[in-house]
Amino acid sequence: MSLNKDLIEKLVKVTSRAAINCYQYLGKEDKKLADKAATDSMRNDLNEMEISGEVVIGEGELDEAPMLYIGEKLGKGNGPNLDIAVDPLEGTNFVAKNLPGAISVLAVSEKGNLFNAPETYMNKFAVGKDVPFDATDIDFPLKKNISNIADAKNKNFNELTVCILDRPRHTNIINELKSLGVNLKLISDGDICGALMVSDNKYNIDLFLGIGGGPEGVISAAALDSYGCKFQGRFIFETDKDKDRAKKMGIIDYNKKYELSEIVKGDSIFCATGITETEITAAVKKENTKFVTETLVTHKESTIEIIKSEEAIAWLFLIIAIETPSLVPSSIG
Repeated sequence: MSLNKDLIEKLVKVTSRAAINCYQYLGKEDKKLADKAATDSMRNDLNEMEISGEVVIGEGELDEAPMLYIGEKLGKGNGPNLDIAVDPLEGTNFVAKNLPGAISVLAVSEKGNLFNAPETYMNKFAVGKDVPFDATDIDFPLKKNISNIADAKNKNFNELTVCILDRPRHTNIINELKSLGVNLKLISDGDICGALMVSDNKYNIDLFLGIGGGPEGVISAAALDSYGCKFQGRFIFETDKDKDRAKKMGIIDYNKKYELSEIVKGDSIFCATGITETEITAAVKKENTKFVTETLVTHKESTIEIIKSEEAIAWLFLIIAIETPSLVPSSIG
């Protein structure tokens, strides 16, 4: 089994360091530099690992992203063959404005077990394991799903909460939920964290749905699989270019509804480190001579846990000096 505790520890360090590299950009209104810092850090650390990895979910395709692009080979090439899904900085705007909700996240599986998703939108649907599998479906009318969730949880409609991205494209859904008396949690970005909130009743989210990034849907599915939750997704291909890219990835049915078991096959590891505060993880903290991070780890075969890590501040100064000579340590607030 290539997905083991040793690999988990190394992956936690990868997302933790990527999160720490964003610290210097908190509230600096420069989301591009923050994203680059996280991406550079994650790529460098993955390349130092004894793995034979390939990016299946990344920062874009080769013509769009110079690093962590779909198809990029990572690692020293002398270890387990892995599919890798990455989002070095989920919530670039949150870091730029120093707002809650930013994470650094990745998921891995053995080769061939993570869906190779195109860079397009996905219609998503997620509920917790306390709702019977056949009680809900992305294709059911919204009222039917709400009614069945309420019955399964022995709740009234006004006791249910739905999480959805606050976008004009969701206006009709939001209005219908309001008419049903359902509570709303509207999020501006960061739908990986949004989807994960169906995993535990402590977050008080009964349903996550709506249209967001397809790659983020695949990464979310890796975590939700470990929790035993339900996730469904349908990609949205609006242009011929979208369809051509999908076809090259082996997608023939452009309207196919994907079940979680088709998106994540077998075992997987998911790691998400908080950059700013989230409902799932704490923010990066600077304490004297060290940074402290908090990472949610899910491993289908062994664990779901929060891991706290520490990294010496001197390490970040060294990285800054090597990779971006124009920056000086005083730029870290």
